Amino acid sequence: MVFDKITVVGVGLIGGSLARAWKKHRGGSLTITGVDTPEVLARATVLGVIDQAEPELHDAVTDADLVVLSTPLTRILYLLDEVAPSLKDGAVVTDVGSVKAAITEYAAKSLRDDVLFVGGHPMAGAENAGIEYSDPFLFENASYAICPPDDKANDPRLQQLIELIEVTGARPLQIDPVVHDQVAAFVSHLPQLLAVVLTNLAADRNESNANYLRLAAGGFRDMTRIASSDYDMWRDILSANQGPVLDALAALAASVQAIRNRMIEEDTDEIARLFDRARSTRETIPKDSKGFIRPLADLYVHADDRPGWIASVATLLSEADINIKDMELLKVREGTGGTFRLSFEDRTTATRASELLESNGFAAYRLE
Repeated sequence: MVFDKITVVGVGLIGGSLARAWKKHRGGSLTITGVDTPEVLARATVLGVIDQAEPELHDAVTDADLVVLSTPLTRILYLLDEVAPSLKDGAVVTDVGSVKAAITEYAAKSLRDDVLFVGGHPMAGAENAGIEYSDPFLFENASYAICPPDDKANDPRLQQLIELIEVTGARPLQIDPVVHDQVAAFVSHLPQLLAVVLTNLAADRNESNANYLRLAAGGFRDMTRIASSDYDMWRDILSANQGPVLDALAALAASVQAIRNRMIEEDTDEIARLFDRARSTRETIPKDSKGFIRPLADLYVHADDRPGWIASVATLLSEADINIKDMELLKVREGTGGTFRLSFEDRTTATRASELLESNGFAAYRLE
């Protein structure tokens, strides 16, 4: 099967970005139909993200070779039941939910045997949601978990889907859905909860002593960056992956207690071993790919103490189509200026920004 007709249900950031990437690489050989609210579909049509707008789910999936369910997690389960009667023979259905076991299990019960369901999880995102922020390059170098049924490893439709994912720039990784959820609990869901806990601990102490948040910069800010995440998304994730997340929390509690015990016993050798292991392990994590948690690349720029400095930097970068993802004033001295930390999508973008700023007389440097 060649996927000539694709229906994207949920034309937001992820669904819209997939559509943009596929249209960019497949062009006129592909027809993409979008299903969403009338307002979103109208905007997606104007932006050229989709070829056809169809508010009726049944009509949108009837002739589709591939149906992509790109909605909030709990909505995907309902959609599986809704699309099942309307799918054509041999159609392929995939999703983009960040929890896989529950969805793949439900899909096996909901869909006909001739329909191939492949669970999917593109590990990419952005600070802003919605069709306006969709980007054909969003998945560049991003890991993309795919969870096909065990008995469909040699299905040619699976290979077609993998190839379609690869044209987005993503790196497909076949993984068992249960294993996916266990891994996600430790490297995505647990860090999110830890960031929330650390931030709230500092906030509690700050109520009686404002120095806690005054000094909470640098490493603390980096560790807790994801504490800004919206709970509306995390509610479904934590509920759907409750078991693995509880296991991860228990493992964290045991590890914290263990290092606390080493400190009580003044076992500096064991603490040093833990530091060394953590440092060497972190060095093995790929730096050129996006995973469950995507870091930003930082650039430090000396700021002159003069009006319009920030505007001049922002304008220079904007004209070069370089987007600043985050900005923080680290220190400032009246009359001499200060230092800003600018955060960018990736190291390549940060390097471009550094070279551009330096060539225009700004003092910029990276810490790598």
